[in-house]
Amino acid sequence: MVKITADSTCDLSDEIIKDLDITLAPLHIVVDDQVFSDGVDITPTDIFHYVEQEGKSCKTSAVNIYEYKALFQTFAEKYDAVIHICIGSSFSTCYTNARLAAESFSNVYVIDSRNLSSGSGHLVYDAALMARENMDPEEIYHKLEKTVPLIEASFVIDQLEYLHKGGRCSGLEAVGAKLLQIKPCIEVVNGQMKVGKKYRGSFENCLEYYVKDRLNNRTDIDYSRVFLTSSKCSKTTVAKINTLLQSYFDEIIETEAGCTISSHCGPNTLGILYKRKL
Repeated sequence: MVKITADSTCDLSDEIIKDLDITLAPLHIVVDDQVFSDGVDITPTDIFHYVEQEGKSCKTSAVNIYEYKALFQTFAEKYDAVIHICIGSSFSTCYTNARLAAESFSNVYVIDSRNLSSGSGHLVYDAALMARENMDPEEIYHKLEKTVPLIEASFVIDQLEYLHKGGRCSGLEAVGAKLLQIKPCIEVVNGQMKVGKKYRGSFENCLEYYVKDRLNNRTDIDYSRVFLTSSKCSKTTVAKINTLLQSYFDEIIETEAGCTISSHCGPNTLGILYKRKL
């Protein structure tokens, strides 16, 4: 039997985590001088309260080597193998720490998802399904490695204040975007985050254009599954995008972004994350 573990940044729902017996390693959320564990004792709603109501700063911190060792130790003796999927190595030192921790075990495999949120969640989901079918750990590992470059992840952000507070854009850019109603699309390309198309107008209208831009006139998309992942978006907005996606994908899985994505992007962030064909 193979045990699947992952960083909390994979943004899978509690139902999926429980159903597929996935164990998460929570990243740390640092609020001023307090340290919390992602999804354990802090939620995105808490983060928005700290930032918007109390004026505090929220930053993220990687899972350390000791914590990974403790996680792997829990399962390495009980299972034939442990496969751990990390947030992309360009976004955090989690992958480096997990690899170092895995050196203490002969049956722990670590995957660099080169992605974030449910972009890495695709890998975690696939891994858990393969583990449920009792596939060989090395076969699971190699299949995941082939899938890594096929995942297409992007988000549209309603406001740039959180990116500004995290040092990822200037104050002038944040103010200008607010005045001009600019909603940028953030893409993950070759393991790196970059700004894609910039939309202008209401958040909901921008999302419609975003979905069509990402999906229309494409022949390379695997339409079997898409994650619709959002951070504090209205149910009406999410439902509207879900309806749009129904004409493209066989399976639509709605999830909420966890603390890591939310602390960087803020509320009213929504993305569609899917795979390209092999």
